[in-house]
Amino acid sequence: MRTPLCDRLGIEFPIFAFSHCRDVIAAVSKAGGFGVLGAAGFSPGQLEVELEWIDDHVADRPYGVDIIVPAKYTGVEQGGMTRKELGGLIPDEHRRFVDELMRKYGVAELPADDATANGVDIAGRDDDVMGMSHESGRRLLDMVWAHPKVKLVANALGPAPDFLVTEGHERGVLVAGLVGTVVHAERQQAAGVDLIIAQGSEAGGHTGEIGTMVLVPQVVDAVAPLPVLAAGGIADGRQIAAALALGAQGVWCGSVWLTTEEAETHPVVKEKFLAATSSDTLRSRSKTGKHARQLRSAWTDEWNDPANPDPLGMPLQPVLVGEAERRIARTAASNEGSRQLINYFVGQAVGMMNESKPAATVVFDLVDQYVDAAGRVAATIADD
Repeated sequence: MRTPLCDRLGIEFPIFAFSHCRDVIAAVSKAGGFGVLGAAGFSPGQLEVELEWIDDHVADRPYGVDIIVPAKYTGVEQGGMTRKELGGLIPDEHRRFVDELMRKYGVAELPADDATANGVDIAGRDDDVMGMSHESGRRLLDMVWAHPKVKLVANALGPAPDFLVTEGHERGVLVAGLVGTVVHAERQQAAGVDLIIAQGSEAGGHTGEIGTMVLVPQVVDAVAPLPVLAAGGIADGRQIAAALALGAQGVWCGSVWLTTEEAETHPVVKEKFLAATSSDTLRSRSKTGKHARQLRSAWTDEWNDPANPDPLGMPLQPVLVGEAERRIARTAASNEGSRQLINYFVGQAVGMMNESKPAATVVFDLVDQYVDAAGRVAATIADD
């Protein structure tokens, strides 16, 4: 399983592992794949801590970082707004709905000392510029550029901004753009990215409506000769073989790492994932304000009820629900209402994630499955 991207990045397998967990990143990169740390939601200080840890645990292997600098969001004209400024834009109706939701499911208030966790400010200061903006993206990149083992930076929710492409190329770092349509891919190519990640609707997190099998060959043709990674619903080596057959140079996987032994997935959520089928996910704006595939739960059901307010846009929705989600996570192990509400981003591949394994074992299983699948395909080619 070797493609030109392997040679370009100095990796053994073209398996790109997106995860918010540093342990997964290190394990996958050391196993021969390419770990990509999801940095959305991190403060610059938090990201620096994570990158230093990965540098110390990844040996001489490269890895990547994924940020989110959306093309459209509330406050884009100002380059981003502070938490306090955004809070002032949230309608009272939405605040009342979230408060009522917490009462309905019996979710306890956070303790007075819960503003920090492990010394990290998770609530944020009122004067913080909220994440997922150009300003927050620049701050994160200032941390990224100081770590030479980072060989790729990916961006989603719109064309890569000029500063990301320029600064990445100045440092010899590949810039990747996640897309869900051919038009999006062409915009990323025009922005100057080095790599396109064609993500089908099966994927977890922010994703579009076109399936991976249909999207990938269209994007490959549209942006040639740029390399393309296939993403969405990939949790088996047979799907990697299919992705390469469609013209991709590798795969981008996210959901499959959420149930690994290293993953920091909430224990209740991991339990739900291991029991879920591929029919138990849906696209919802209830967490970030943009459509993102996640596990269906009482949380998504409540926000989808037409009798309740519609989710706000990004980043107002995260400001609105952030404290409620922390309350739910803190109490899910002991409160049935919180257990019903708690969920997380995950793709339709969740139906294939039925066992918790070490991340390196997942890599090697994917490779073995790919070899078997490629052999079966090769055997169908006649000798004469």
